[in-house]
Amino acid sequence: MKAICFCFQVHQPFRFRRYRFFDIGNDHYYYDDFANDTTMRKMAESCYLPANKLLMKILKKYPKRFKVSFAISGTALDQFCLYAPEVLESFRQLAATGQIEFLSGTYSHSLASLYSQELFAADIKKHDDLIVEYFGQQPTAFCNTEFIYNDEIGAAVAALGFKAMLAEGAKHVLGWKSPNFLYCNTINPRLKVLMRNFRLSDDLAFRFSNTQWSEYPLTADKFASWLLGSPNDEIFNLFMNYETFGVRQPASSGIFDFLASLPAITGTNKILKFATPSEIASDYQPVAAASVPNTTSWADEERDLTAWLGNEMQQEAARKLYELAPRVAKVQDAELLKDWEYLQSADHFYYICTKFFSDGEAHRYSSPYSSPYEAFINYMNVLNDFSLRLSQLVPENDIEYMRFELAEKDAKIEKLLNEVDELTEKVKRLTPSRKRKA
Repeated sequence: MKAICFCFQVHQPFRFRRYRFFDIGNDHYYYDDFANDTTMRKMAESCYLPANKLLMKILKKYPKRFKVSFAISGTALDQFCLYAPEVLESFRQLAATGQIEFLSGTYSHSLASLYSQELFAADIKKHDDLIVEYFGQQPTAFCNTEFIYNDEIGAAVAALGFKAMLAEGAKHVLGWKSPNFLYCNTINPRLKVLMRNFRLSDDLAFRFSNTQWSEYPLTADKFASWLLGSPNDEIFNLFMNYETFGVRQPASSGIFDFLASLPAITGTNKILKFATPSEIASDYQPVAAASVPNTTSWADEERDLTAWLGNEMQQEAARKLYELAPRVAKVQDAELLKDWEYLQSADHFYYICTKFFSDGEAHRYSSPYSSPYEAFINYMNVLNDFSLRLSQLVPENDIEYMRFELAEKDAKIEKLLNEVDELTEKVKRLTPSRKRKA
């Protein structure tokens, strides 16, 4: 049978408030609580709650037959807890059906895979611990931030024990090959690679309500006929933002009706089935290795890293951020570590993109700033303040750090000596009383 693999990305970053130069060193709270709360409430009301309600209805109607997967970032889970606990509860109810797979990912929705394997692994572990805590699943398939992938990242993911990873089926990677088959990593063939069918995915995510589109209106029957019209294909990887339902494609477009109708269509032909990434990795055999020496993503026309690292401002911001990683690793301050995690969200670099035309429009649409230059200045102000706070705990240069370490050790030694003195005094006080009793 042919498998339909639906995977929905759910992510919300913690947006920063307007952080001025004069705030540096004076005010250490960086977040725009109103914007974060308002955005989450909007997404909850337009997408998360109605879409989850519909999915629950479908799952009950088609038990064991309809399946989807979610890639939910740690920052989105944090915002559910803060602003929309009912959304988190609705995802828990979906998890209880046993027909939902929650994928592994990066807690911070970060670019750590490009800078540090150690940081990357730690970000993944923190994310997966939350998935286990909230949904009772230990993820076995991995979805990197914005589907960032190359051969080495895939090998690193395989080394962490994952059996499958999602990637973009970019034309310049696949060439004449189809994304509708299972592939494997070139360095470690044990890792199965699911390539996104960007044409079919974008038909739903971007073109569905476009009345100028030649295929408008898109019905479940028509969509199923496209899948059945490819006799040799094995899997159809439909990966998109969950906001497709109710936000990018409003409810008035019929997108919810389309989703509700699709399982019935696939159930009547006995050729199509729904499957999760882990099921596909277990049930299908790779047809070839997917050679991806240059990093790909699912963003913009280029399907590369230019959405986040395409100009000097983005590169400088990312370099300054990840230069701090070795020193942050020595810190145990919970508040500082939380700021470090939220600083890593790829969205902050996305806002600094200076592209033009349609890609530029997409960046401007999602950005809370009036320009990429304002986004850069604001981010660097926050990062500078964070760096100052970090320097108070872990000095920057080696000599200062050695002095810092020695001072800490001296303080520990002094504390231990004081404890020894206290114990000695106690022994002295107890010794005479024992002699008198004898």
